[in-house]
Amino acid sequence: MHTPITIAAPACLLFSLALVMFDAKAQERPGSASAVLTRQDSQALSADTRIGDMLRHPAFAGFGPLLLPWVGREVDETLPLKDAGKLMPYHTHVDPATVVSALNRMIGDANAGKTVFYHFYSEAQRRADPELAQTGLFFLRGKPGAPFAVIAPGGGFEYVGSLHEGFPYAAEIARRCYNAFVLRYRVGAGGSKANEDLAAALTYIFRHAAELGVDTRGYSLWGSSAGARMAAAIGSHGAARFGGAALPKPATVVMAYTGHSDLAASEPPTFVVVGEHDRIAPPEVMRRRVAALEKQGTAVEFRVYPGIAHGFGTGVGTSAEGWIGDAMQFWRKAIR
Repeated sequence: MHTPITIAAPACLLFSLALVMFDAKAQERPGSASAVLTRQDSQALSADTRIGDMLRHPAFAGFGPLLLPWVGREVDETLPLKDAGKLMPYHTHVDPATVVSALNRMIGDANAGKTVFYHFYSEAQRRADPELAQTGLFFLRGKPGAPFAVIAPGGGFEYVGSLHEGFPYAAEIARRCYNAFVLRYRVGAGGSKANEDLAAALTYIFRHAAELGVDTRGYSLWGSSAGARMAAAIGSHGAARFGGAALPKPATVVMAYTGHSDLAASEPPTFVVVGEHDRIAPPEVMRRRVAALEKQGTAVEFRVYPGIAHGFGTGVGTSAEGWIGDAMQFWRKAIR
């Protein structure tokens, strides 16, 4: 039984409203500075902002390349953010306004003096294994002391689609006053290293919860495609199975479009979404795991959205639009 947690809304919702108003003005006046973005020379991004300018934005100093799906590959820095979908071949319905809004949310936080990126492996660990430098946690704050979500974007374990199904998810969760972390994990080795990174990130959050201002009770794990496999694996077996600390299981696992079938004897409440025409993670495959969850008495909701395929992200402009809010309601119910 999870301890009931009551969360007031106004402060984070008002901050989000200010950012939305700023984004609208920024689209009308490309390159204009925001009242929210107060540091000198800090400018909002727009759909026409080039990838190179995003990478060199002062708010992202020191970790800009980790915003991109690929690490260590050449990228056309003249590509505008409105074409960011070209960097993520497994994803569809990449909405430029949604991508830009989430990035501007992080810029606003950074310019307000808030840390938006954390290394969860120590400096010594990163020196010993340079590959660990590809990892980290992006933090979009909700209400101080509220529960947190960790989001693992997808990309077939070949890239990390944070621009589409990481930062936008986190921005929406934070807008509802919960705290949200987006995981940057290692790719190229299937789920093995990626699961280790999620376990290490969770361990870091639990150990630094007071410093981060999050409540570890009632946390949730979110994942899309490959990321959903990671969230489900930790939800089933715990962080310790993958090298992390012995931590409580999440209050909720949110899985978007994955064919993951593994099941433990006891599973967290699970919210599942998929597109009707998904050929990578067909609905009938996901139904089998949902049925197995229901059979063992796990609380589960399953949504199949008509007319769309794999990798729809927040679903803006599709039949899946609004699913993040539905998943949040499911999570709140699980906490209560």
